[in-house]
Parts: sequence; C-alpha cells; structure tokens
Amino acid sequence: MNNLNDKTALLVMDLQKGIVSRYAEEEAVLLPFQKAIEAARQHDIPVIFVRVAFSKGYPEINPKNKMFSAISKSGGMTITESATQIHESVKPEPSELVVTKYRVSAFAGSNLEVILRSWQIDKLIISGISTSGVVLSTLREAADKDYDLTVLSDACLDADPEVHRVLTEKVFPRQANVLTVENWISGLE
Repeated sequence: MNNLNDKTALLVMDLQKGIVSRYAEEEAVLLPFQKAIEAARQHDIPVIFVRVAFSKGYPEINPKNKMFSAISKSGGMTITESATQIHESVKPEPSELVVTKYRVSAFAGSNLEVILRSWQIDKLIISGISTSGVVLSTLREAADKDYDLTVLSDACLDADPEVHRVLTEKVFPRQANVLTVENWISGLE
C-alpha cells in the first residue's frame, strides 16, 4: 500500500452470483463497479469483497429473522454454493480478501472490523447491491464506528430506483460523501 491511500479500502459488497443475477439483467450496470475496482487496484487501495452466505444447516439464521428465515426453509445461499461466490465480472485477485457476513451489514458476524483495524483503515469507499440493504446497513454502522465514508452512487444498485435516489441524494450525504465512480477516480489522480 502506498502512503497516500494506506488508510483507505474499497468495499465491494454482495456482488455475488445469486444477487447480481437478480439486480443486473444487463452486465453494463456492473461497469461502474469494475471501474472502481480497477482504479483502486491501480492506486494500491485494498479491495475487500463482502458476501452473504450461511453454514450448512443454517445455524446462523433465527426463525424470527424475517429476511433470512425464508432462506433456511427454501435452501440455498450456503458458503459453498455457486450463488454465494463473487460474480465473475468483478473477480477478486488472489491477494484480495473475501469476507463472509451473516446479516445485512458487512460488519454483522464477519471479521471485517478486525481486518480494518489491523490494516489501520479509517476511510471506506462503499459500493454494493443493494442500496437499501447492505449499503445502507453498512454505511450506518460504519458511521457509528467513526469511519470516513464515501458512497459510490453509480456503483450501488437497488430494485427500486426511487429508494436508491432518496438514499443517495438525501440520506447518505448526512454521513458520507456521495460521488460517482468517475468523480471518485478523478480525485485519486
């Protein structure tokens, strides 16, 4: 890591096969993610991939959890299944980490915070699917943990464009800088 960016990391969250297939019917919507990852790599900014997956038998899922309890009944989303692997369009380099989480926030049940502390990361560049899911939950928790935050608005996808707009234009700016990938990259130059 170089000195200029040694306290920054790019989080690429929930860009796993099973989620990308539901949100990105056209691969062109993944271009901003690809550009952000490439720029981070060129500027020696660590890229950390985050995925949601569960152990066989779903011991992490409480029946009261409205979002995840359906998964434990229908099956799928275990750590070894194809649906939980990072999408090939943003394939991690061998040296890049893939963190597994067990809830919506990237911090919930994962070792992300331990890794960030050990690497002395205090600035997070946030991207992911979905804006109203992992991005919102992670941003709120990271803000409470006093990270310096930037959200890449066009490297976030949501099933509801209006929800995405309200979050990126009205909610996120209260706790983070909100930039397009191009604007973020130009700030790195």
